[in-house]
Amino acid sequence: MTVEEMEVSSENDSVSEKKEKDTETLSLEDLKDQIRLVERSVTTKESRFVLRVLRSLPSTRKKLTANILRKIISMYYSRPENKQDKEQILQFIEEPMETDGTAPEKTEKDLLMLKVSSMTRRSLDLLAARCYYYHTRAYEINKKMEEIRSFLHQRLCHATLKKDHEGQAVLINCLLRNYLHYSLYDQAQKLIVKLEFPQQSNNNELARYHYYMGRIKGVQLEYSEAHKHLIQALRKAPQQTAVGFRQAVQKLAVVVELLLGDIPERQIFRQAIMRRALAPYLELTQAVRLGNLQHFTSVLEQHKSKFQEDHTFMLILRLRHNVIKTGLRSDFFVVLENFFGRCGSEVDVGVERRCRAVINHEKGYMQSKETVDVYCTREPQSVFHQRISFCLNIHNQSVKAMRYPPKERREREQQDLELAKEMAEEDDDGFP
Repeated sequence: MTVEEMEVSSENDSVSEKKEKDTETLSLEDLKDQIRLVERSVTTKESRFVLRVLRSLPSTRKKLTANILRKIISMYYSRPENKQDKEQILQFIEEPMETDGTAPEKTEKDLLMLKVSSMTRRSLDLLAARCYYYHTRAYEINKKMEEIRSFLHQRLCHATLKKDHEGQAVLINCLLRNYLHYSLYDQAQKLIVKLEFPQQSNNNELARYHYYMGRIKGVQLEYSEAHKHLIQALRKAPQQTAVGFRQAVQKLAVVVELLLGDIPERQIFRQAIMRRALAPYLELTQAVRLGNLQHFTSVLEQHKSKFQEDHTFMLILRLRHNVIKTGLRSDFFVVLENFFGRCGSEVDVGVERRCRAVINHEKGYMQSKETVDVYCTREPQSVFHQRISFCLNIHNQSVKAMRYPPKERREREQQDLELAKEMAEEDDDGFP
């Protein structure tokens, strides 16, 4: 290597080191701002500042490195009484992190849960709820989810007594995920019967809850309820992100819709984010629609591992009866058409009288004469009631989600009082 090449390489190295330092500096500043927001939330007792921090967590986790964590911990654990906690936390940082695709082996020494369990500030309930989620996720990666089941039940009782709605929602979803991971559907059903999921929680937790409910109801043969929950999960889920979650919900929704006897719209399989993920389910839908048992069996054998990974294999096995029924129905129409062709018009007239139907020989089908007026039934009323309930729920959730800063709230109340006084004075002036 020449001297010029060595100089160029050293310059490139210095530029890359400078970029890394700038990135670390920006990440540290972002973390400091987020910590200040948490402190502000505690002092003002306004949860919207913590919510802002929690929304930025996905982008923050992508920027985190062991070096950044060391610096931020050394900065905020500088007091002598925090020396022991600081050493223990730094020791865990030296072990493999979850962001690297692995998880620490010493999950029994969880300092975070000890800290969360001892917290008494209600303003940190949102932060504690997120800690419960990551705690469960760590045990799931280590394949030890059964070890924390009693702990989750204990924290759920505590959150229920405190009326911590966000904590309740996260812990219920963690327990449902725990039960479904081990296929304990009866225990999951008993849990949802005894508890009422808090509707005040955020949309992400509501989407998870509806997805788990869809899985439970599907296994219990309640396909209509399962389909309703899955549609709600798709509506509550983020529309621009959470691609994996929406794909999982849509896969299950396709299978449940087939079990209901309906054929999913082709537009679902043509979406850009769904095309590749739903390719096996498109083949499955085609086999069910045609009633081709041989094609259905080949699709099942070819994508068996994929269906098991998606937790839909057990439900897909039930589609075998639907395929056989569709195949028999198509074969019956062929046999019926041949029978009418051999027997002549006398049989046609008898069938038309008894079945109240008209046989179209040119197009090869039999059409019923009975036309039921849907508006004479209660179906339009029930559909209209469902739509009204849905709109009212959206309105109530929007009202509950509205938040005003203390200063703006006082100004608004003052304006309302002044307006009420003016209206009262006008009424007095107009009185004879």
